[in-house]
Amino acid sequence: MFILRIEHPVPDYDRWRTAFENDPLDRRKAGVRRYRVLRAIDEPNHVFVDLEFDTRPEAEAMLAALKTLWGRVEGKVMTAPRSRIVEVAETREL
Repeated sequence: MFILRIEHPVPDYDRWRTAFENDPLDRRKAGVRRYRVLRAIDEPNHVFVDLEFDTRPEAEAMLAALKTLWGRVEGKVMTAPRSRIVEVAETREL
């Protein structure tokens, strides 16, 4: 499993959340199996998003599409996005 991990500050969480829920890149069609949205407890306008994919090419394609989208919305909905594709090496529940 591959995870595209994204983080960035947002000027207004509710406005960002609405934009995220509108799903302009059609996450399901792009291969996203599940996602998780997190907020920093000491900075609630700092958002982390994990998008899970079965394959690395799907994660890479989504990252490329997101970079294009970010070019249109940066400064309006979010700022200074950082991203990284990671591979799950181990998962264990205790």
